[in-house]
Amino acid sequence: MKRPIRVLVVDDSPTMVNTMAALLTMDARIEVIGRAGDGNRAVSLARLLRPDVITMDLLLPGLDGPGAIAAIMTDAPARILVVSAVADRGADLAFQAIRAGALELIAKPNVTSGEELRRWGRELVNSVCLMAEVPVVSRRARRDAPLPPPSTGARVDIFGLAASTGGPPALAEILSRLPKELPVPVVVAQHITEGFTPGMVRWLSQVTTLGVSIAHEGERLEPGRVYFALDGHDLTLEGGVARLSRTRGGPCPSGDLLLSSLARVYGSRAGGMVLTGMGEDGARGLLDIQQVGGVTCAQDEATSVVFGMPKAALDLGATTQALALSAMPDFIRQCCTRPFDRPRGGFGEAV
Repeated sequence: MKRPIRVLVVDDSPTMVNTMAALLTMDARIEVIGRAGDGNRAVSLARLLRPDVITMDLLLPGLDGPGAIAAIMTDAPARILVVSAVADRGADLAFQAIRAGALELIAKPNVTSGEELRRWGRELVNSVCLMAEVPVVSRRARRDAPLPPPSTGARVDIFGLAASTGGPPALAEILSRLPKELPVPVVVAQHITEGFTPGMVRWLSQVTTLGVSIAHEGERLEPGRVYFALDGHDLTLEGGVARLSRTRGGPCPSGDLLLSSLARVYGSRAGGMVLTGMGEDGARGLLDIQQVGGVTCAQDEATSVVFGMPKAALDLGATTQALALSAMPDFIRQCCTRPFDRPRGGFGEAV
């Protein structure tokens, strides 16, 4: 019989710790092996118990969540799932935690009893079980790699990126190394729990000279800016403007929908990347770009936190290029600045 997933629960509220432990242990696949109410205790128990997964609150007495995560990832690497309230400070701390090594984040429930709490408990269990499948890695230095020549074809007029687990730090790496004068817009589908998108946008705005914002319905996209979907919505392109629609289930926002819309609107002048993440989202959308002659690539296995999404894209034939994360900013720059290969319409016009 497969051994249970060993979980350490960290929260400064005894009620929340007990609630989470009860919800987790209702599933036979999970065993709660420790509880901590502050960051220093969490670090000590992580070193002593070596849990498979740690659920981590952020607003902790003494050493806060990001500080505890940084210490754990240095001394006793583990898969860390942030469980935090969605508030301005909590959302901002969440992305400090991601930078420190946390893999995912989910919002705390707004209720403490009833069916809504049980529904949230099922989400928590599912997240923990998915986390347990992710390889454990300590903090790694950036791996530089030679840049392969870009695909031949038209100059790219827009780049779409799809990402899930491990995506925010990968996006930070890419966006921080793109120039303010980037001549195209960048659109992103990053799977994220509803409520945390504004915090992610604020965090990424601090690491790049590009403008980073949440797209508005009907907004015309501008070069040198990065656009994310509104919480709980899918982002697509129609003409040169953003379209937002409430997600209808599945990964949110959808990488497939975003990338497919770029293929329809920009044709061979579209560029797409599938970054680290669980599942297969983005692969079919990237294939659509590849089939109209656009530029496609996927993050390589060595630099992906989770190779699921990039592998799906490669297996589907949506791209033949698997690039190290450190090579992706130069790849985008080259594709956006090479000479045009034929006459074309104005910026953002459909082909």
